[in-house]
Amino acid sequence: MKQLFGMLCASALIGITATAQGQTVNIYSTRQDDLIAPVLDAFTAATGIDTEVLFLKKGLVDRVVAEGAGSPADVLLTTDIGGLISFVNEGVTQAVSSEVIAANIPARFRDDENQWFGLTMRGRVVYASVDRTDIDSITYEELADPKWQGRICTRSGQHGYNIALFASMIDELGEAAATAWLEGLRDNLARKPEGNDRAQAKGIYSGECDLGIGNTYYVGLMETNEKEPEQKEWRKSLKVIFPNNQGRGTHVNVSGMTMARHAPNPAEAIALMEFLTTAEAQSIYAEQVFEYPVLQAAQVSDTVASFGDINPDSRDLNVIGNLRGRASELVDVVGYNQGAQ
Repeated sequence: MKQLFGMLCASALIGITATAQGQTVNIYSTRQDDLIAPVLDAFTAATGIDTEVLFLKKGLVDRVVAEGAGSPADVLLTTDIGGLISFVNEGVTQAVSSEVIAANIPARFRDDENQWFGLTMRGRVVYASVDRTDIDSITYEELADPKWQGRICTRSGQHGYNIALFASMIDELGEAAATAWLEGLRDNLARKPEGNDRAQAKGIYSGECDLGIGNTYYVGLMETNEKEPEQKEWRKSLKVIFPNNQGRGTHVNVSGMTMARHAPNPAEAIALMEFLTTAEAQSIYAEQVFEYPVLQAAQVSDTVASFGDINPDSRDLNVIGNLRGRASELVDVVGYNQGAQ
């Protein structure tokens, strides 16, 4: 298996570095290349610099580590704070000093040492049945209220999206209260955690649960899904509620970028990273993936705007990143993935 992995890496290196001879920036991404293609096309049109994309849904960090100093990767893109922190912890990133990026990306959406930068954000929201609930607001704290017993669906507590939310609750409530809250949420589950965020919407549609926890962008994906039109019905069965929107704000996570430690094309990499923080690029990218730009001057798409106004939690994502490990431990401590007890 190791020999085969080495052969695969070598063939990929040959394919990518051949184009890196000219003005090219090589991108490793955990986000599908078709979703980032429009913003990369705009970058090429604006700068004349070509892009090459290697999409890996899983194993991207391992790939870069295995390639070492000979890696062709210039820029690494991923879809949540956990991925960005994994890049840094594995030593595959380098700091980037850019006045453009610093001016465009709020401090709470970038690393303290400029190792990573957020690009788009999504809310971790509540999907509520339009038929079986009559609520227009809710707090994360209320999800542990016994009145919701047997009525909530979520994906695995160990998934990065939930870990980030749970980490924010530790920061907000303190560890003891956050543990009690997680136990209350666990005991309100209608089933053992399973599936992705869309599966929670399906559970609401089928009547298995009345509330689900999911990211805002999945609502856009379901609403516009022509290949699987049944997902449009799932979307119609729910309304989006932004927890704590009238208070501290709704928890948000980010997609983001970092420069690879051994980037062979650093000038082109910085050019791309700076471009991705502009209003033009932020609007294109956010619309394509149904997320919110982190740059306030950038435009929110009509689809995303239809979900309602989001008041993002102002909590620093660096803090959430530091608490992710403890949040993961608490998921196991309370037996969250075993369901209601």
